[in-house]
Amino acid sequence: MAEKKRLIFLVDDEPIQNEMLKDYLSERFLYDIRTFDNGEDALQNMHLAPEIMVLDYHLNASKAKAKNGVDILKEVKDRYPDTQVIMLSGQDKIDVAVDSIKYGAYDYVVKGETAFSRMENIMNNVSELHKMKTVNRAYRNTIIFLSIGIGLIVILSIYLYWLKVPK
Repeated sequence: MAEKKRLIFLVDDEPIQNEMLKDYLSERFLYDIRTFDNGEDALQNMHLAPEIMVLDYHLNASKAKAKNGVDILKEVKDRYPDTQVIMLSGQDKIDVAVDSIKYGAYDYVVKGETAFSRMENIMNNVSELHKMKTVNRAYRNTIIFLSIGIGLIVILSIYLYWLKVPK
């Protein structure tokens, strides 16, 4: 069975920004990276289950009535809570960053000289979180399986014991 490639959505209404970030991340990570110039198109493709979404705050350059990044973030976290959203925006206002984190963003990065290297560090952290969740899920499933097995053995032992007890 072929392993499903992990997926990232880049959502920014500046195509050059999207392509630069896609190129940067493609050189460093083995993700399938899809780009979108507005949040609505990204939301329509969420059935593909991206592990990470990098989301800009202002998304109205290509669509005048487009939702902003925080509105898209709320919808993603409400409907797809396992997707980690990283806000990458030119907005350096503290209230935008606070709202982003408050509504479930994993982190907030202001576009600038160090933005891409910060994104690389954050992506490594998100990848570690994904690994830990996967291992945790495997341990939980193993414990459930073993608990059911032990429970069945105990029930079978009691049943067999009662069959042998003289009446």
